[in-house]
Amino acid sequence: MSSTRRDLLRLGGAAFSAASYSRILGANDKIHLGLIGAGGRGVYVTRVFAETKQVNVTAVAEVWGDRRDKVMTTYPGAKGFVDHRKLLEEKQLDAVLIATPDHWHAGCTIDALNAGKDVYVEKPLTLKIEEGPEIVKAARVNNRVCQVGMQQRSGSHYLQAKKEYFDTGKLGKITLARTWWHGNGAHLMPVPEPLKSQPSNLDWARFLGPVKYRDYDPKQYANFRAYLEYGGGQVTDLFTHWIDVVHMFMDQDNPISAVAAGGIYHYKDGRTAPDTIHVLLEYPQEWTATFEATLAPGIKGAAVEMCGTQGRLYITRGEFQFWPNEKNAQPTIVKAPKEQTIEHVENFLDCMRTRKRPNGDVYIGHRSAQASHLGNLAYLQKRRLKFDPLREEILPL
Repeated sequence: MSSTRRDLLRLGGAAFSAASYSRILGANDKIHLGLIGAGGRGVYVTRVFAETKQVNVTAVAEVWGDRRDKVMTTYPGAKGFVDHRKLLEEKQLDAVLIATPDHWHAGCTIDALNAGKDVYVEKPLTLKIEEGPEIVKAARVNNRVCQVGMQQRSGSHYLQAKKEYFDTGKLGKITLARTWWHGNGAHLMPVPEPLKSQPSNLDWARFLGPVKYRDYDPKQYANFRAYLEYGGGQVTDLFTHWIDVVHMFMDQDNPISAVAAGGIYHYKDGRTAPDTIHVLLEYPQEWTATFEATLAPGIKGAAVEMCGTQGRLYITRGEFQFWPNEKNAQPTIVKAPKEQTIEHVENFLDCMRTRKRPNGDVYIGHRSAQASHLGNLAYLQKRRLKFDPLREEILPL
């Protein structure tokens, strides 16, 4: 990718022209929202949207009829669809929430942007490293607001930590960003009884979409994050959140190398994503970022720790702690005021009205997913990868 094209995708104008938007929203106008993908995360984030009192949920696309029908009873009057493209033909829709499995993110997002809808898409933005630029292009060409669901970007205590400790240089020179996320249950989903054989109202072929056809497999449907055909395992599902926090704190999103090691050490259940993984990224400004994760029973916890010459900052979704590099020092502890998804949805809705760039803009989502993909590729290829972050190309060693 040329530097000119990269700058176009990154910048694309500081704000959008309201004239390019199909419906100019007033302060009191209700936003018409469609949901694509009615799994657990999609249902939860839809509820967050509805509880703002700014949104009417008017359409739902979902391949399993039981899920689709259940959501539609919560939002009376909403129309139901199996195919997301039919949902996008609804002219009154202002925006869509995309919460499908990862292998559908790129296709659904580009289709929605080309249909003139603003988009809130769950992370990771992409399944494959090459998908990102085309999604960014679709957002820019169509002048759409596109928020990626990396909710820490809108989290009050994350923003406070950045302002107080990183923008001021209070941590000194950062040399290491440590991240970890152990025991995440979303990668250990059991098969519920109704899915043990294929339900008559579950469109399996539609679920597969761009994935090579295979017969119905209840584990692949219920626990899709365990299979690299549908997602990137713990690396793109979890590290994408944390490396995005690191990028935000450092104002840098340009890894130049990646190494990784891990494997399927415990769960011999047919999964293709490793249950234990270590990733290390190197950045040209002389610091590294690491990620470790295991699903081994009894091991829990998730955090980011930024290590500097003058102190360290430990942060989770619940709080941050600043520890100065002084003898007998006591930490400064700040608690999160609310769940960050609420703040992220509020930011998206505000940007729909103002046409400003959202906190988790599509380009930011692309770059953080890209960093995670480098870790997965290093693991799969069993080698150190060199990367040109300007041209976004893997280099020969």
